[in-house]
Amino acid sequence: MQAYTEISTELQSFIEAVHHNRKIEKGMFLYQEGTKANELFLILSGKIQLSKMIPDGRELTLRMASEGDLIGELSLFCSAQNHMQNAKVMESGEVAVIFKSELEKKLSENHEIALEFMKWLSQEHRKTQTKFRDLILHGKKGALYSTLIRLSNSYGLDTKDGIVINTSLTNQELANFCGTSREVVNRLLSELRKSNIISIDKGIITIHDLEYIKIEIDCENCPIEICSIE
Repeated sequence: MQAYTEISTELQSFIEAVHHNRKIEKGMFLYQEGTKANELFLILSGKIQLSKMIPDGRELTLRMASEGDLIGELSLFCSAQNHMQNAKVMESGEVAVIFKSELEKKLSENHEIALEFMKWLSQEHRKTQTKFRDLILHGKKGALYSTLIRLSNSYGLDTKDGIVINTSLTNQELANFCGTSREVVNRLLSELRKSNIISIDKGIITIHDLEYIKIEIDCENCPIEICSIE
C-alpha cells in the first residue's frame, strides 16, 4: 500500500488489527463536514476526494486519497470531534473502519508503536499545511502553480516533450484544488499556454518548463511524499 512505504511492518500490522471493512460506492460520502468523527478510515482500494466548503460557497479540494491512505479527523486522545472536511468517493472500493476509541486504547498500551504512529500522522498534517501555505502566500496564481507541481509529482511522466500529467482533469476540478473559480483557472492556463510553459490536449496537461513554475512561487522543493496531490 502506498502510504505504508514509510512505516514499519509492526505499525502496519497494528493498524490492520483494529478494523472491520466497508464497501464504498462512487458518488457517496464517507463522511461530511459537521458529522461526528468517531472513526478513521484506511483506504484499501478506490479513490476519495477530501474537500472543504469555503464561506462563499466554493469547494476547495484538499487532496485525492487512495490506497494506503489514512483519512478522517486524525487528532487522538481528545474529546469527541466533528469532521472538518467532506470525503466523497470518486472511485468505488473498500475502506477499513478504525474506531478511534479502540485505536487510542491500543496505542496507550504500546508506547513504541504510539510514537511511530504520531510521527506518521505528523507527516500527514504537514502535507495539508504546505498546501495551505501555498494558498495563503501566493494567491490564486500560486495555488494553480503549486497544484501543477503536485500533479507532476503524483502523476508526471517524463517524455521528450516535457512532463505529461497522466490523469485527465477538467478546469473546474483544477479550480477546486486551488479554491478559486473556473474562469480564473482558464485565464491562468491560457497565459501559461501562450508562453509555451504548458500545453493541453484533451484534458491532459504537459508541462514543458517546470522550473519556470517553481521559480514563480519560490518552490522549496519539498520531498515528493509531502508535495503531492495524494
